[in-house]
Amino acid sequence: MTNCTSESLSFSPLNRKKVTVNFKGGAITSDAGILLLREVDKRLGLTKQLAKVIKDDRHQNYVDHSVEHMLKQRVYAIAAGYEDVTDHDTLNKDPCFQTAVGRQVNLASSSTLSRFESAIDRQSLVDLSKQLVEHFIQSHQQPPKTLTLDFDPTDNRLHGHQEKRHYHGYYKEDCFLPLHVFCSDHLLISLLRPSNIDGSKYAGAILRLLVTRLRQAWPDVEILFRGDCAFARNRLLYWCEHNNVSYITGISGNKRLHALGQSLIEQAEKQFQETGHKQRLFSAFQYQANSWKQPRRVIVKAEHHDKGTNFRCIITNLNHEEPQYLYDHEYCPRGQMENGIKQLKLDFFSDRNSCHHFLANQFRVLLSSIAYILVNELRQTDLAGTALAKAYGGTIRLKLFKVGAIILTNSRRIQFLLSSHYPEQKLFAHVARQYIPP
Repeated sequence: MTNCTSESLSFSPLNRKKVTVNFKGGAITSDAGILLLREVDKRLGLTKQLAKVIKDDRHQNYVDHSVEHMLKQRVYAIAAGYEDVTDHDTLNKDPCFQTAVGRQVNLASSSTLSRFESAIDRQSLVDLSKQLVEHFIQSHQQPPKTLTLDFDPTDNRLHGHQEKRHYHGYYKEDCFLPLHVFCSDHLLISLLRPSNIDGSKYAGAILRLLVTRLRQAWPDVEILFRGDCAFARNRLLYWCEHNNVSYITGISGNKRLHALGQSLIEQAEKQFQETGHKQRLFSAFQYQANSWKQPRRVIVKAEHHDKGTNFRCIITNLNHEEPQYLYDHEYCPRGQMENGIKQLKLDFFSDRNSCHHFLANQFRVLLSSIAYILVNELRQTDLAGTALAKAYGGTIRLKLFKVGAIILTNSRRIQFLLSSHYPEQKLFAHVARQYIPP
């Protein structure tokens, strides 16, 4: 294969002028906006704190790259759109990433970063997850009155022969089945799981740990557990009922539930035929499955339109509101969590689980989660009130991080000369001013 990095490439001329390209521009970066993320991280102290809980068995006399530097290097690169460690064989020489990480020498190579990921141990992963919860608690200046914990699994498709890979009948592919927990836009937990398990596996243990820690911090906080039908499990619901935790989850339909809602279905169909407009009718009743010791409140929705009937059921221990209100305002907002998972996978590559070892892939999921948390902090604080206040991570990357700049370095300063034609100059300056010392 021809090496094109040292020779000039010729394009079609413009007005008889030759158009050529080469890679001899020197210290130029395409990711100058990573400096903004560096300031966010510096303010939070997130990666610095996380690095302290990662076990490092290396002989320190022979260490060139600290755990903190490698953690920052991987997280910032993921935020900038570089999901593979192989990208760092070039990125490690980029003065912008060196400045962001806090070094003025070549950063870790791909082989060093691969060893860093593969060396992670289970206790370090547990401690990292705990620190993410601690960060969530510390992000609140005032104790919240209520917290809604959204639980949801997703699939991470696999293409290799990773440890604990299994075929999943629903997704019809070899995959992992990670479990994510969000509170509004805040990511609390990202747990990688094999796919040969029930969708609610480990959810009960995680819920107990979260509730215990959150109530240690805020004894009077009201907590709502919310999920899809995978989490309508008797043990989970029973624990919530006996630990002052509200819940609202989907529940899989069956013949008995369908029979109990049959009159509502028929009424919705009749009203549609009379009016020609879509009908949404709601009702509630007590239902007890064979494995339950007591009945529970089930809310049903019967929707009828020109494409037929949509019958849905949810189960809850909330008794103070009407069925439609609970369905529309307490249950349906869990769909916002889907947007968070979509960002994790599409914008921060949490499904890039290409390591062989399972623990290393769990670490990769956490690296993506840390990148998401930093960008989300940027969005919620420095971008509040701007056009990017509700933007996805990929849009923020495109608008703020992917900025071309010439880098000039001398003994006294490092100067970034950003493109004069950068269209988001005002927004970039607005964010940067938040970090200018008084």
